[in-house]
Amino acid sequence: MRRSATALGLVLGVALDGLLGDPRHAHPVAAYGRYAAALDRRLHRDDHARGALYAAAALLPLVAAAGRLEEMTSGRPVRHVALVAAATWTVLGGHSLRRVAADIGATVEAGDLAAARRLLPSLCGRDPHDLDAAGIARATVESVAENTCDAVVAPLFWGAVAGLPGLLGYRAVNTLDAMVGHRSARYARFGTAAAWLDDAANLLPARLTGALTLLAAPLLGGDARAGLAAWRTGAHRHPSPNSGVCESAAAGVLGVRLGGRTVYAGRVEERPWLGAGADPGGETVRQAVRLSRAVQFGALAALALVAGAWR
Repeated sequence: MRRSATALGLVLGVALDGLLGDPRHAHPVAAYGRYAAALDRRLHRDDHARGALYAAAALLPLVAAAGRLEEMTSGRPVRHVALVAAATWTVLGGHSLRRVAADIGATVEAGDLAAARRLLPSLCGRDPHDLDAAGIARATVESVAENTCDAVVAPLFWGAVAGLPGLLGYRAVNTLDAMVGHRSARYARFGTAAAWLDDAANLLPARLTGALTLLAAPLLGGDARAGLAAWRTGAHRHPSPNSGVCESAAAGVLGVRLGGRTVYAGRVEERPWLGAGADPGGETVRQAVRLSRAVQFGALAALALVAGAWR
């Protein structure tokens, strides 16, 4: 009964995200971010040991509390379904991801690059000021591909195999990585533990995302073989062991090239080109949104079955 309740909770949580998007007021993830920021101010010293202490202090109490809540509802299936559904809705971000990406794609197609540049920071950390239409579309498609894993597939994966602690623990790890895991002067060593945790947590979900991207290709008229070729030749050259999988598979399936010069707040990265197609445009963004939705439904179907059998 508990296994079935977890699976049903995941399905209902995805439905809530599709209907409502992110909670508009008092978002629990934002509240957790404030807690993590307070810990950062209290514990920060830029060395690896202090960063590991920070990650443990930010993560373990939440996972323990989630485990306790799951135990309290283990014999009450209706409450368990409601709890898992609410947690799933809270940690998912697929609806908002696709909505913002679709808006950016529409402005690019309309030729309103000023509006597209204003929207892009709500999707990713790129510096939009010098990007042309192809650059904005490329950044959007890359963000959709990467965040389909981070905001959809990975939470569902960990919810399926570890229940409520998996759902909330994964979102906590991903939030910590976003806050301190980047390579800046302040977090060069302090953020290493959070970055490693995020890489480890996304190792299997990213590859599941890549596989589902290939499987979904025929639904969009995409090329699964090109996606597999781009994955095999380009993923390992990406600076992220996980984002490279998602982005290269999407590039091949959509028939475009991703990567190249990337600017984050003045920091320039020359990334390898992924895929062998033309530069993306507004239509590519629309296709990427459709691909993300197809991957979500594939992940939900597979992982709901896993939840019912595994737990």
